[in-house]
Amino acid sequence: MTVVQKYGGSSVAGIDQLSAVAQRVAATRRTTDRVVVVVSAMGDTTDELTALAHQLDDDPPSREMDMLLSTGETVTAPLLAMALHARGVDAVSLTGMQAGIRTSGAHRSARITDIVPERVIEQLAAGRVVIVAGFQGATDQLDITTLGRGGSDTTAVALAVALRAHECEIFTDVEGIHSADPRVVSEARPMAEIGYDEMLELASAGATVMHPRAVEIGEAYSMPIRVRSAFVDSPGTLIHRQQDMEDRPKVRGIAHETDVAKVTLLGVPDRPGIAAAVFGPLGQAHINIDIVVQNVSHSGHTDLSFTLAESELARAQSVLERVVGEVGADGYDADRDIAKVTVVGSGILGAPGVFARICEALADQSINIRMISTGEMRVTCIIDRARIEDAVRALHRAFELELL
Repeated sequence: MTVVQKYGGSSVAGIDQLSAVAQRVAATRRTTDRVVVVVSAMGDTTDELTALAHQLDDDPPSREMDMLLSTGETVTAPLLAMALHARGVDAVSLTGMQAGIRTSGAHRSARITDIVPERVIEQLAAGRVVIVAGFQGATDQLDITTLGRGGSDTTAVALAVALRAHECEIFTDVEGIHSADPRVVSEARPMAEIGYDEMLELASAGATVMHPRAVEIGEAYSMPIRVRSAFVDSPGTLIHRQQDMEDRPKVRGIAHETDVAKVTLLGVPDRPGIAAAVFGPLGQAHINIDIVVQNVSHSGHTDLSFTLAESELARAQSVLERVVGEVGADGYDADRDIAKVTVVGSGILGAPGVFARICEALADQSINIRMISTGEMRVTCIIDRARIEDAVRALHRAFELELL
């Protein structure tokens, strides 16, 4: 049986944490003969490297950023291999490229196109634990790429699929998937299990414990994913294909995100093709757009608002300067002081009273809803960033998630 484990940055933040991970991996190796471990960069290394780059260049080239940021995981992997060797466990570290992870050429947000894990399989056959640097891969031209924030989750799940593992274990600093961020809601409870679809909505809405693309891969290949604590023994949360949707609570969790900005294009001509002219260049720049709202047209013009990651706003503004002139808009406004809170659950859109309860819970806290987006399994509200934690706690209470 092949076991794939992933350890996040807080789990390998220092020598003591690395030693504890080595102990856990060594214990796994005593019961399983094929162990693959995917690691993140140590602690805040990625943030520190990013800050270092921006001291030199306000807009550093994406290719060079990938070369820089990939070094974080490349440091962790051999250190863990050394810690295992000191405990009498034969281990070898591999970069993403050496592990056979092939990606697209979109630097900073590459997607895995294929995994050719021959070298991993060879090392496993030789009796070694294989430590793979997460978050990274390489193009066909051997350029180093990174998979975006949380990309080590994606590496782990994709490797588990390629190696036909029984399940993929994601070790993190919490005891599983909670009904809300436990750092914000002290009453938040870990779930024993959750379906891929609900987990994907939570992850996409800001639940940072799992990367959305990792969940997508798990769902596509029916790979069970278990999220567990790296610091305490607990069963964690199993993400898998659930049945009996009607027997489950309609609301499963509350997610929130503060890396949000809103852009409003003013005085946009209201004619066919305008939306494509606006969003096409943003898509070509690999800038993801979230909620879109268009006001009622007056005198042939309208205002078009959308949200995106605040961290992408600077790049988006350079594109928007050009787009405004091309489409004949009056200009644009950018608002950084917003956040989004999302209520997630299967069949939520068809559950009477859910939408009203959301609005009432926020109104009771005098929290103004600035934009709303709905889907089959989620309701997302854009609110003032200063009130986001109040909103999360209010919605958690309103749906009595502490009782689940």
